[in-house]
Amino acid sequence: MKKSNFSRRAALKTMLMGSAAPLVLRSTAFAASCDNIVRIGTTSSPASLNPFAGWGVVTPLWFTYDMLVGVDAQRHPDRKGFAKEWSVAADQLTWTFKIWPGMKWSDGQPATARDAAFTYNYLRDSIGKPDELNVGFNNTGGLENVESISALDDETLQIVTKSPTRWPVDNYIMMVPEHVWKDISYADARSTFRNDPPLVGTAPMIVAEFKQGQFARLTPNPYFRAGQPATAGMICYFFSTLDPIAQGLKSGSLHYNGSLTVAQWADLSKDPDIAVFESRVEQRDYLAFNTATGKGAGSTKALRDPAFRDAIGYAIDQKAIVDRAYRGHADPGVGLVMPVAADYYSDLSDIRRHFDLKEAARRLDAAGYRDTNGDGVRKDKEGKKIQLELLTGTFSGVSGIPLAAVQLIAGWLQQIGIPVSVTQMDSGALTARTAAPARGGGDWDMLVASNWRSTSPHDLLILGSNKAVGIENTSYWTNEKFNKYLAEVDGTVDLKKSQELVDQAARLAYTEAPYIILSYPFTLGAYRKDCFKGWGTDLTGWSYFPFDRLEPV
Repeated sequence: MKKSNFSRRAALKTMLMGSAAPLVLRSTAFAASCDNIVRIGTTSSPASLNPFAGWGVVTPLWFTYDMLVGVDAQRHPDRKGFAKEWSVAADQLTWTFKIWPGMKWSDGQPATARDAAFTYNYLRDSIGKPDELNVGFNNTGGLENVESISALDDETLQIVTKSPTRWPVDNYIMMVPEHVWKDISYADARSTFRNDPPLVGTAPMIVAEFKQGQFARLTPNPYFRAGQPATAGMICYFFSTLDPIAQGLKSGSLHYNGSLTVAQWADLSKDPDIAVFESRVEQRDYLAFNTATGKGAGSTKALRDPAFRDAIGYAIDQKAIVDRAYRGHADPGVGLVMPVAADYYSDLSDIRRHFDLKEAARRLDAAGYRDTNGDGVRKDKEGKKIQLELLTGTFSGVSGIPLAAVQLIAGWLQQIGIPVSVTQMDSGALTARTAAPARGGGDWDMLVASNWRSTSPHDLLILGSNKAVGIENTSYWTNEKFNKYLAEVDGTVDLKKSQELVDQAARLAYTEAPYIILSYPFTLGAYRKDCFKGWGTDLTGWSYFPFDRLEPV
């Protein structure tokens, strides 16, 4: 999830302070033990615990706050959120959600449909105001298409939309308690209010202590609807790199991580006390072209030419990237839709490019980008040498791309007469550099990065949205026809119609080539078997699972 996701991946999904890992490793509380406290390591660290003020809050807030429905609840009946069940009326506008009867917040107060209505209306009523709540994980996106949100009674929430949309079930806004948030101004909610612990939530683990850049300590929710978890709590340790996390898993001072490198995963797989897993997730690794004009544009107008970008596509060997950079732990990239989105995925076999450096060179020649003087470097149509800067790095909330993938791309482009200089950046710098030119971003040529959102039709197409330029849409590409498809898919709940619109949009993006999709990487993770059982399968990171059901060995 880049910037607004998660990414996850939400992802979603902030880089933590570099000094935190040594501090934690020296702590006596970090000693190896099976004391019934689950210890996880992560490289995502929030600046505060306020879901309305920042994007990097998924860890640890998804263990404390429920979504109304969200991704996991639609895939797994045992991973429900705030709503027990839901339905849409024949008009495809009126959604009804039944909230768990008798549910309580972690402070013992009733958790009802009125809290859910408050959460959504708190956001919705801020739309258009100077302090609109549009800067955090809980944000106003999608609420502009909502006509009304009301609690019919304590157990019934009704959402009426202006046009058909799956947003009521697909959104991943965290439900917050009205009695905590009702007096927080919009200005404070989007900035200074830190939401310090102990938090009040309905999910299985409640944040009880938080040290920015170091750790978050969580305790079992005694009022969790499925029963208080059997563990004594959790500690999320924040690190700046994955190396100490892998070391912690080996030593037994950590029990879980879901974003290891291929080498770490392979090494840990040899330990008999450790189980490794891999999961297909929603992340897309891509090569983006800066298609901006005017302010923030790249070094050559060739970047705006679909014929130039399409030709580059023939110089990218996605299978080699999977085999050599990911060691097989990914699917080769094709279009905007990843294989895990089974209802919408297509291999685009009838228009799919194939790796062929000679064909790439032929197409560049035909498009007018030739090596006119035999120096091995192609010229653009203005007669300038095409020498491109390629940015790379890891946005918050996504798994990192192996540097080997970037090196392969640079090597292939060199072979077809396009020299590339690679600039590696940290998450914050990369986010600033790829922001919309109107916000100070741009002035680069190509970008190798990742995006992690859900499998909703809207999220599948977010890379081309004109409303997401400089956020998810890092190519700055705008196309009227594409955005027409996106608007239509946002206005339907019919699966067949959604599939047709997503396919049309994905094909358009493939032929226009503002992005070359490189791979769909698997999430690689590991957990220790000697302290806890009940880890389950399909550890996708879209909810509190499996930390609601772990038991001591």
